[in-house]
Amino acid sequence: MSNEKNENFEKMRKKIKTFPTGPGLYFMKTANDKVLYIGKAKNLRSRVGSYFQAGGELAASRGPKILEMISKTETVDFIEMESEVDAILKEARLIKDIQPPYNTDLVDDKTFPYLEVKTRQDFPGVYLTRKPQAKGSRLFGPFTNAKELRQVLVILQKIFKFRTCKLEIKDQDPKRRFFRPCILYSINQCRAPCAEKITKENYKEIIRDLVKFLKSKRSAVLRQLKKQMAETAEAREFEKAAMFRDRIRLIERLDRRGSLAEDVQPEVFAAEPAEALEQLQKLLKSTQPIRIIEGIDIAHIAGEGAVGSLVKFIDGRPFKNGYRRFKIKSVKGIDDYAMISEVVRRRYKYAAKGEELWPDLILIDGGLGQLHAAEDAFNEIKKKALSEKIDDKSVLNVKLASIAKREEEIYLQGQKKPLKLSANSPARKLLQYVRDEAHRFAQHYHHILRTKKLLNKK
Repeated sequence: MSNEKNENFEKMRKKIKTFPTGPGLYFMKTANDKVLYIGKAKNLRSRVGSYFQAGGELAASRGPKILEMISKTETVDFIEMESEVDAILKEARLIKDIQPPYNTDLVDDKTFPYLEVKTRQDFPGVYLTRKPQAKGSRLFGPFTNAKELRQVLVILQKIFKFRTCKLEIKDQDPKRRFFRPCILYSINQCRAPCAEKITKENYKEIIRDLVKFLKSKRSAVLRQLKKQMAETAEAREFEKAAMFRDRIRLIERLDRRGSLAEDVQPEVFAAEPAEALEQLQKLLKSTQPIRIIEGIDIAHIAGEGAVGSLVKFIDGRPFKNGYRRFKIKSVKGIDDYAMISEVVRRRYKYAAKGEELWPDLILIDGGLGQLHAAEDAFNEIKKKALSEKIDDKSVLNVKLASIAKREEEIYLQGQKKPLKLSANSPARKLLQYVRDEAHRFAQHYHHILRTKKLLNKK
């Protein structure tokens, strides 16, 4: 190792000694701030320090690939997290967004599971799912450990006796009285609404108690379980005591979950792409299939630290290599319209030069004002591309639209009145997916810029 590299390693070792000893994420980066690797740690100082051992020790303990990564690392940074659960969820999201070259796990489309209560059913079922309904369900999660969640679901069913089957059960179905319930009824683990063993009102009361339990600190149930554990231990029934102990631990792990608002997974609510794109082509009155959609959003607090994000979808699926971030340079103060204009100009100047493909649809997060700002900036780019005869006129096929959050109204280029599509519309679901992904990407980047100057990737 060269003297210069040795000196840099010593600087990093000194820096790492100032890291906190709590949970968080760490980032291995090159000299130009490109992120090579993202990791999570219960103890940041200890975990990151373990990478900067003598070369031989690191190769033996971590392998040649990690040794290669460390040889390229010029600096290390971190973000503290409130808990290990937060670190797990944020790590997965950042790896999916940034796709660092030395992260091999969590780069696929796998998502974290939810506990779903289908509240609109006459007799709501309770399920573990990675593809929850967007409407008509009460969701808890995402949870960081699917295996633990399955075990907890079994215990909760023993306590509350709700159904987990996929049967369609209607309250007014006369055939229910002749239906033979499954074994879960026989072992007192389900109240068998399928066989009319419980009224709709009484079953709904069970579900209300379950939801209350999942939202609360679960103190009453835990007190009862701890009492049972103590009684069985005192009676020297150690196997039963161990069973109650394990139930207590599992129920306490219900708190190892994120929140629906903070830990968004837009991909789990996505519509079927082919149907959505076909419907979208008709709505936009496009002569060309809608294959490439790019979504744009802005994030700032009172005009400070403004950033823009651009996400790319191809054939209705996120294309993470096409995601871009823009630190706003030309706008001072609060002016969302001007910020959108800057992002549009910076993004599409390369397409105007013939260096990149045009998208089929540019989707702006916002209302009519935001759409007009994007249109004005895009028209400048389009005029330049056509006048310089660089473009093959494919720029003329590009459509612009925006979608506003509050009423989910969709504004199309050249139209003053918004479209109001049904909540189940595949086109609306796809546009919401693109919008939510752009919004989350912008907010995430903005948060990181404010917390640490970690990811200056333009």
